[in-house]
Amino acid sequence: MKIPQLRKQEERKSCHGYDWEDNYSWIHQPNCLEILQDKNKLNSEVKKYLEEENTFTKNNMEDTKLLQKELFKEIEGRIKLEDESLKFKDKVYEYWTKTTKEGNYSKYLRKKLDSTEVETYWDGDVEAKGKKFFSAGDVAVSNNDELLGYSIDDKGSEYFTIYIRKISDKKIIEEPIIETAGGITWAYDDLSFFYSKLDNLHRPRKIFQHKLGTSVKEDKLIYEEKDERFTCGIGTSSDEKYYFISTSEHTTSEVYYLDKNDNNLKPKIFIKREQGVQYSINSWNGFFWMNTNKDAEDFKVSRSSHKNTNEWEDFIPAKEGTLIGSLVFLKDWIVRSEVSDALAKIYVRNIKTNNEEELKITEEKVISPGVSLRQKDKNTDVIRISYDSPKTPSRTFEYNIKTKEKKLVKEQNIPSGHNRDDYVVKRLNCESHDGRQIPMTITYHKETKLDGSAHVLLYGYGSYGMSMGPSFSSTRLSLINRNIIWVTCHIRGGMERGMRWWKEGKMLNKKNTFTDFISCAKFLIEKKYTSKKKIIAFGGSAGGLLLGNIVNQIPDLLLGAIMSVPFVDNLTTNMDHSLPLTKGELLEFGDAKNNKEHFEYIRSYAPYDNLEKKDYPNILITTSLSDSRVLFDEPTKYCAKLRDLKTDNNLLLLKCEMDAGHGGKSGRTAAIEEIAFDYAFALKIAGI
Repeated sequence: MKIPQLRKQEERKSCHGYDWEDNYSWIHQPNCLEILQDKNKLNSEVKKYLEEENTFTKNNMEDTKLLQKELFKEIEGRIKLEDESLKFKDKVYEYWTKTTKEGNYSKYLRKKLDSTEVETYWDGDVEAKGKKFFSAGDVAVSNNDELLGYSIDDKGSEYFTIYIRKISDKKIIEEPIIETAGGITWAYDDLSFFYSKLDNLHRPRKIFQHKLGTSVKEDKLIYEEKDERFTCGIGTSSDEKYYFISTSEHTTSEVYYLDKNDNNLKPKIFIKREQGVQYSINSWNGFFWMNTNKDAEDFKVSRSSHKNTNEWEDFIPAKEGTLIGSLVFLKDWIVRSEVSDALAKIYVRNIKTNNEEELKITEEKVISPGVSLRQKDKNTDVIRISYDSPKTPSRTFEYNIKTKEKKLVKEQNIPSGHNRDDYVVKRLNCESHDGRQIPMTITYHKETKLDGSAHVLLYGYGSYGMSMGPSFSSTRLSLINRNIIWVTCHIRGGMERGMRWWKEGKMLNKKNTFTDFISCAKFLIEKKYTSKKKIIAFGGSAGGLLLGNIVNQIPDLLLGAIMSVPFVDNLTTNMDHSLPLTKGELLEFGDAKNNKEHFEYIRSYAPYDNLEKKDYPNILITTSLSDSRVLFDEPTKYCAKLRDLKTDNNLLLLKCEMDAGHGGKSGRTAAIEEIAFDYAFALKIAGI
């Protein structure tokens, strides 16, 4: 079987007095953003190489075809294909979604509160017909229930086109609006709507108002973000009195408000942006409510009257190491969440008495709880609370806050059967290189031996302050039931232990993310959960940056790695400020182009630049041609260079989806196929 070879083209790069070689840099095209929308613009030589890699991968995985089918049936068998969501009561209608056995996408349904007649007002399967890729960005009904706004991406590039039609006859009534971020915010009077327009570098930096019945060319610019690091969006307040424009990069934010009665729609600022200060705003009961990390590292909630936005009083004070979440408002209650030690809790506050108590849903300790409303009318004591855990499928209750009565209204059904008592969930900590305790969520079958003989799927992310909760996944059971232990590492770079957890895993502290993960791997070996060469590392996107480091640093501990749309050529990307995400991430990773210290630090760990001649574990790399976040050329050139340098006979496979984006192929069936493929790779290298 011929191993694909990408042509080398000598190129020298230099920066900050350093000089280095990058012989695969040529595959990056100057018109890369155009390729996202038209794959015919892809360099023919590169296309041929990607097709050869896909063929090579297919041939090497040929012996797993039956296993893939088996895994597909298992995973699909755990999904209730014919299912409905809980209904949400609006003013006139109840709204909900439905999936069918034959379909791949959701149907959107509604019925009047005083009627039994059900109406399908949007059908994802109908909209997706004939498209190789399909993704709905938003499906938004106007406040008068007469019009439907929806947005579609048919490439995977996250360029969304907005359509407006009458619900009664499904006729399009406005010209499509192209190259948007996908969100649709209806004006309260239903005479217009707001949307975010993407700039020439795929960044949403302008908010427009489109008045129904007028040309798109006449759309009014409401707000324009001048700083290229920031992106913006628009939404509405809980009391339906204001529109809020939020603009932010990963570390800093700023919010403007527009009174719905202000015909001029001139945004007014709350608090001017201050580097490192994040805040969000809502409006309820005569107050503006602000969740902010100003003078509160892990956030607090403050409020001001509508009449005086210059005076703010603390409402929920900060707690060190505990993230204070956003608020859900009812007439007599405020519901909120907080996260500490990688675990979330829900609290309920009585507005009249100001008393607050934790809402206990279950006796399980390691869970992911949630809260939602069941109706638009806030004059109620009843909310929906839910939870799941690594061994317990999602359960949703209607909960009366006043009486504390709880009624189970929906439980995630596992048609093929599921016994939660067959599984063990543990929360353990291990010590990293600097003494910090790293939480891990460990899930395994009760029959799995803990004598070092088991394989481990070690998952991590560790960027952007994103926390990995201990949630249920029916797909993972296909590995766990085969005695593979699933371990999620809550490493620094996320916010599982507050803002400091993020700060200690970003910028010039980024290497903590990698050493935390390595510490977890060594701990699991030491404690006999697994052994050397039995660990399969798994991560995607920025988690791919993690994995690229891991295979460079501890190849001797790993059996394999599964890298999904991996961010592995991060030095090149960081230095190219014309790419969609780079400028917005300079305070996450640093600015190698303009700062020598940042350059040296990033270069010291960049996966692509630190590949060397040695043995590597088995590696599966997946990417997508229309990915606007991690361009396909990153994992492609990484794979090509790794082929040149690796001294082992282990598998190195690259699989590029030619009609997909960052999230892979679209549709339920395709999503299951991709999971089955990844899992088949893991089981193949594990010899299971």
